[in-house]
Amino acid sequence: MAGKKVIVICQSSGEFETDEDGLLSYKGGDAHAMEIDDQMTYIDFKMEVAEMFNCNPSTMSTKYFLPGNKKTLITISNDKDLKRMIKFHGDSSTTDIYVMTEEVVVADVSNMPASRSSRTTLSEAGILVDAPPSVADDVVDDTTQPDLLLDATFDVIDDTTHVDAQIDIPPEMPCLLSFVGSNDEKHVKAAQLWQNNITGVGQRFNSVHEFREALRKYAIAHQFAFRYKKNDSHRVTVKCKADGCPWRIHASRLSTTQLICIKKMNPAHTCEGAVVTTGHQATRSWVAGIIKDKLKVFPNYKPKDIVNDIKQEYGIQLNYFQAWRGKEIAKEQLQGSYKEAYSQLPVFCEKIMETNPGSLSTFTTKDDCSFHRLFVSFHASLYGFQQGCRPLLFLDGIPLKSKYQGILLTATAADGDDGVFPVAFAVVDTESADNWRWFLLQLKTALSTCRCITFVADREKGLRESIVDIFQNEDVYHGYCLRYLSEQLIRDLKGQFSHEVKRLMVEDFYAAAYASRPEGFQRCVESIKSISLEAYNWVMQSEPVHWANSFFQGARYNHMMSNFGEVFYSWAADAHELPITQMVDAIRGKIMELIYTRRADSNQWLRRLTPMTEEKLEKERLKVRPLQVLISTGNRFEVRGDSNEVVDVDHCDCSCKGWQLTGLPCCHAIAVIGCLGRNPYDYCARYFTADSYRLTYTESVHPVPNVDMPEQDSSQGAVTVTPPPTRRPPGRPTTKKIGSQEIVKRQLQCSKCKGTGHNKSTCKELLSGC
Repeated sequence: MAGKKVIVICQSSGEFETDEDGLLSYKGGDAHAMEIDDQMTYIDFKMEVAEMFNCNPSTMSTKYFLPGNKKTLITISNDKDLKRMIKFHGDSSTTDIYVMTEEVVVADVSNMPASRSSRTTLSEAGILVDAPPSVADDVVDDTTQPDLLLDATFDVIDDTTHVDAQIDIPPEMPCLLSFVGSNDEKHVKAAQLWQNNITGVGQRFNSVHEFREALRKYAIAHQFAFRYKKNDSHRVTVKCKADGCPWRIHASRLSTTQLICIKKMNPAHTCEGAVVTTGHQATRSWVAGIIKDKLKVFPNYKPKDIVNDIKQEYGIQLNYFQAWRGKEIAKEQLQGSYKEAYSQLPVFCEKIMETNPGSLSTFTTKDDCSFHRLFVSFHASLYGFQQGCRPLLFLDGIPLKSKYQGILLTATAADGDDGVFPVAFAVVDTESADNWRWFLLQLKTALSTCRCITFVADREKGLRESIVDIFQNEDVYHGYCLRYLSEQLIRDLKGQFSHEVKRLMVEDFYAAAYASRPEGFQRCVESIKSISLEAYNWVMQSEPVHWANSFFQGARYNHMMSNFGEVFYSWAADAHELPITQMVDAIRGKIMELIYTRRADSNQWLRRLTPMTEEKLEKERLKVRPLQVLISTGNRFEVRGDSNEVVDVDHCDCSCKGWQLTGLPCCHAIAVIGCLGRNPYDYCARYFTADSYRLTYTESVHPVPNVDMPEQDSSQGAVTVTPPPTRRPPGRPTTKKIGSQEIVKRQLQCSKCKGTGHNKSTCKELLSGC
């Protein structure tokens, strides 16, 4: 069905009729044709249909019949519904769609009867298009034009209020229609402060923009709508929107100055103000100015809350898109321009390395000077990793939901208390082999002197080849991420397996990876083989030497997943809406705070090891009592318990492999160390000591000064950076949590006692009751 196109016959303004057999047929109305395919989104489809019939998308619904069924109408309300409709009609060249508009009753107008779909209710009116370029004060950038607001007239018949489409729109002048339906005193309490914004002839303003803003607030306060007759950079003439109303104002520039002065004004209204016209000049720039202060305090201020607040405070009914656009402008005013942020990158990178000596901050552009990649690693992170962390790096990438999208590539480490320690990160356009290779090259340069490092990362996206190639002369190991491997295993299985069977295979796969000895690994893969020979072959061909504990040659300290840096990802999620320089600086601030907090906390520790390590060691100590140690004259000892193990104290080795896998003495090793009268602390890897932990957080990340504007010097050939060509797609971003979750085993629950860990057949309460 991929690529299948269907011609859709869209019909509206007709009526459904039912015959004797209960079959529906559609009579009358208008019909239009359009072509769609399975790549079209529901939002695009809905907007095209709304434009086709010149109706409001928010009050429009689309329905269709299933092939062979003329009794039930099926609603299209999201992307899945649209794709199903195309699939259901895959064998037909055309299909019929029925477009209906639904009327929503205004909250403060009671007893409003249902009306024809061609009538538009007070609260739902609103059509979005661009405004004329003459309104210069609302132009945000070269591609954004402001919204004009015109009013509508009312017909009052039998206490029922309707809005008629009697709107006088000049040719070539698209506009935004918005209406309010209440003059309640509490709704206009904030606007009352603006009633004297316009005082009369002779009043001066510093600019045309200032005059327009004052006029807009004045109109809102006095509840009337106006229309521009002239509107340019040096003169503005405005009249009341109501036909025949004499209210008029004219202002123009004072010669040889930039001041704007009101030259003529007729302040009298004969249109009875809001009773006749209730449209207001609520442009998106006005909305931005109103909400900016609140947005500064509440960054997650939602458009729907903006709509409610504006209605309560000013009596103006915005639609969702007006509020959203106003919020976007307010964010740009508070945070700065996305476009300017890219142009600031050259200076920003220099400032990072200047204020944090020993750091590496670099970027690249494409041939057209558009942004390509940015790499950042602070000296404090590099020093902390090399001096106090285990030689273990987790590589992962997460998508950014910013205006220009992109991917955040991260390299994180584990400190001595198993906390996330950020080492380096990069912002790139896509998660590709080329970008990962570039990231690893920068990382190697930043680390300067490499020691034996184990990377935990996906084997795809070119990482397997890049790690080997870039660190070919180093003692480096690549541990495949179990999360990505298990996901790929499920994707590659071609058999029809149930969810339960797939879950069992993944559990066996994890158990095989964590098994410390080859015989344990073999038992687990044989369990997979009993379910699916195909899955077994896949596992055996997936290079277990890179992911199974029993064969892996490097030191992973039992860390098997690359998404270790969940805390780091949450920082990016909180800052992804910011311009790129501010996003990086927000992450820098989080790293600075993290280092300071952990340094202060560790200074209070009184034990030799970190708190988490102390807990792990104590758990192993509790297992020592039933163990029996056979004394030997050499350095190898036999320990008997549930199994017989051989411990080599001098080489920190136990046949159970627990000591080697974690870097901490296992219970067998602790038993032998106790018999020798020695201290188990002396046999823990140095990375788990409190001293090493404090060494990790010795250096600080320093603040980076604000970069207001790029330092451009054409004589020296300054680098120009422009935004990448990618843009955020339309529609609301997904709210799916960043980072995949580990496979969680389903816990049994008893249907009798509701307890966990057993079922009804083994319930002790049931047996005792008998």
